[in-house]
Parts: sequence; structure tokens; C-alpha cells
Amino acid sequence: MPIPKESRLLRVAVVGAGPIAQIAHLESCRKGRNTQLYGLCETAPDLLARVAAIHRPHRSFTRYADMLADSQVEAVIVAVADQYHVELALQALRAGKHVLVEKPMGVTVEECEALRDEVAASGLTLQVGHNRRFDPGVIHARRFIQEEVGGLMSGQFWYYDSVHRYTMTDALQPLIETSASVLRPPGNPKADRRRYLMLGHGSHLTDTTRFLSKSEIVQVRSRYLDRFDRHCWFVDIAFADGSLGNLELTVTVAGDFEEGFRIQGEHGSVRGRLPLSWYHKTGAVECFSTRDDLYTRPLGQDGHGYRQQLEGWADTILHGKPQWGACVHDGLASMRAMAAIARSAATGGGWVDLDSVTGGV
Repeated sequence: MPIPKESRLLRVAVVGAGPIAQIAHLESCRKGRNTQLYGLCETAPDLLARVAAIHRPHRSFTRYADMLADSQVEAVIVAVADQYHVELALQALRAGKHVLVEKPMGVTVEECEALRDEVAASGLTLQVGHNRRFDPGVIHARRFIQEEVGGLMSGQFWYYDSVHRYTMTDALQPLIETSASVLRPPGNPKADRRRYLMLGHGSHLTDTTRFLSKSEIVQVRSRYLDRFDRHCWFVDIAFADGSLGNLELTVTVAGDFEEGFRIQGEHGSVRGRLPLSWYHKTGAVECFSTRDDLYTRPLGQDGHGYRQQLEGWADTILHGKPQWGACVHDGLASMRAMAAIARSAATGGGWVDLDSVTGGV
């Protein structure tokens, strides 16, 4: 059954009609209890026509400036190539629109800092598209960590992309409309696989690590291996509270897709395994407390993180509710972590301070 709509809907416009918009954001806007798909902007007219025919926005635009000039647009989803995220988010903020920008928030520390400053000056809400924060299992884990475990001892976090990932996604996702006329960044960002994979997958891993930890990452040291046409990062983490951590990013593994974590605390522990997002299934998360010597595991019947992140964003904008999703500071912190991981791996694997890191990955 369709999700009942609330009386006040956030009028959202999406810029970019590519894969992530078609697979995630357009449907989520239409399904969201408090969102309306008001506009869609795409520079390729043929792609715009086909995608608009499927999702039926109230208005279609081929010029971003025209969409931003429409007073009915309250909020913008930036669903374009990574290299355009900050530029288009800045334009939206300066036009008085709230923003949800796909992850990674940007591609360098400096441009993310510029976006942070613009958000602070604007008073508007910017959220980064880290949909895992809305997985009911991850939410349960975070609350348990904050309320039950006391101090933290250690945390392990991993992200394994499967060799069969695209076979899986092809079975789950709708057919993607394409066009030869779409606007692309100069060169080919995907050609530098090491950089491309860190931005695309490392942004998920670093945000989940921060979201489930009780203090900030202050230092990292990392090793990188390119073998069998696969890429692997092993990273040691130093947290501000003195707890220890490590994370592993491997693209790809000869097995199933998996995101996961194990966290050890003073009065409890947490373990979780998250499936591919497109299954819209809650992660399998178990939390153990010494208070009652019991494990708790949420069922989480609604695992549509892409829709729920939009509903949470809209709740903050429309009703002033606390922002559960990743804010601009989280996006910047994730960029700093990725840049530090890349810097350490490229310079012999020594410790790198996040506060001092500059540039990109």
C-alpha cells in the first residue's frame, strides 16, 4: 500500500537524471510521507523527457538556473557526478534552497570547507546522502552505544564490494535510461580507480565509522594493495577518547557484498552485517548488554534508507526536528578521513592527523 502523505509536503527538485536519481531519489521523493517531487533538472533533453515521463515531476528544467529561480522549489537534491557536488550545492544555498547532496559531499577538503562556511552563513539545512544512518539496525546500534555500553574499547569496520555486485543490482534495479548528451566532468574520473573507489565506497565506510563511534577520529595510518585487479585498504584509527579502531575497504571480494562492524565497550558489545542497500532490508545487528546478559536484535521491517533519509531531511526543514542524517560537518569530516587515508598510504603508511590534512584522495 502507498505510504500515507502528510498535509504539508516539502517541494523537492532533483538536479541530475542519471542512475542514482532514477534508482533512488526520484522514487523516494514520490513515496516519502512528507516529500513531493516538484521538479527535475537535466541538461540532456532526451533523457529528461524519458525520465520525466516515468516519474511525473510537476515541472521539468534543462537549465539549473531556471529551476533555482522557481519560488516553488524549497529544496534541491544534488544527484550528479562527484566533481559537481559542491558547485551545485553552493548555487542552491545561494538561491535560498535547502540541499541534500549525494555522497561524497565533495572531492577535496578545501571545497568541503567552503561549503561548510556557506551553510553556516545561509541558515539552511544541508544533508549528505549517507543513507546507512537510516537503517533501523544501525539506528538501534547507535542508540545502544550511546546509552548502554559506557566507554568504548575498540571498533572494527569493513566494506566489501562483491565481484557479483552488478549481477545483483541488475536484478534489483529498474532499467536505467541513458543519453549520449549528458554533461560529464572533464576527463574520466573513473579512470583513476584508486581515487574513484575511495570516494564512492570509502565515504560510506568513514561515515558509518564516525556515526557509531563515541568520539572523533584524530589520526589514521593506512596500507594499500592493488592485486588481482582489486583494491584493498587496511587502516588503523586513533580516536580522541583513546579507543582503538581499524577499518578495511576491499573492492572487490570473491564473495557476497557486506558492510559490517564489531564494537567492544565497557558494558556491552555490538556486531552488525549490512546487506546491499538496494535490497531495502534492515541490517542484521545484535547488541549485548551486561546489564541483563541479553542480546537485542531489531527486525526493522522498513529498510528503505533512501526514502527515510529524505523524510528525515524534510522533518528537519519543515518541523525543526533534530537532524539525524549527515550534516555538512559530517561530510567534511568524512572527506578529511578519506584524504588522510590516501595520504598515509601514499607516503609509507605513517600516522596522519586529520586536522592537518589538505587536498583530496
